[in-house]
Amino acid sequence: MKKLVMMIIALTMTAPVYAASVVATINGTPVTDADVTARVALMNKQGQSSTDNRRVALQNIIDDSVKLAYAQNFGAVPDDETVQTELKKMNLGELSATERAMALSAMRAEIAWQIVVARTILPTVDVTDAEIANEKNEIARTQGLPIEMTIIRLVDIPADAAAKLTRPASCDDAMQMARDLGGAPQKFTAMQYELAADIRERVINLPKLTWSPVVDRSVLLVCDAKKTDEYGKLDDIIEQNATFKQAMFIADQQLKQLRRKAVVVINDDRYKL
Repeated sequence: MKKLVMMIIALTMTAPVYAASVVATINGTPVTDADVTARVALMNKQGQSSTDNRRVALQNIIDDSVKLAYAQNFGAVPDDETVQTELKKMNLGELSATERAMALSAMRAEIAWQIVVARTILPTVDVTDAEIANEKNEIARTQGLPIEMTIIRLVDIPADAAAKLTRPASCDDAMQMARDLGGAPQKFTAMQYELAADIRERVINLPKLTWSPVVDRSVLLVCDAKKTDEYGKLDDIIEQNATFKQAMFIADQQLKQLRRKAVVVINDDRYKL
């Protein structure tokens, strides 16, 4: 008997710090330390590690609960087969029973929320021409568009020589002007998305046949810019991206409101904000 008692004490003393204690309740549903541990493991497998993993994990669990509860109002909760199919695509590797249950719950909530957004928010979003233009300009700046550009580059040009460059009548005129100033202009044609980032930044908003300001003793001039066949499809894609971004912003604001309405009780000070 004495040995049995000692074994129980020893097992108790060597139990992990995060046991199965209830750390919070969400609308009356308990969340245990084991749930949080499983969510942290899931985050790590997805490359979402953080310096505050356990608190972030609990917040994610709260969000999942809120999303699912709201989605039920629209009959938007996906069935088990859909959830398992999507989870399999993530290739998370081996999961413990608790981790798998957590992964299924997280995936169910994410799919449900996407359905809610698609049904209730996306149809109400109407992006403006200005928003589409901003989106296109951002893509042009960071990635480049399917636009074929013919560019003249003049390098190692002194500031006094650059000051004598005037607006040319044509690309050939620009080449001759640069030569007359003692330069060796380079003319090349490339897709905007093929240009180096620093070159692209300087030419995307540069009017045709206009010399750029001097940067690192070089100037640029755009002779011509032609939209390729790909460009026609791009307008639709950009409009979709702009619409999706705005929809997700609205969805995030809505989620914040739902969080505030949820009855969340955090029992463990380690998880309090």
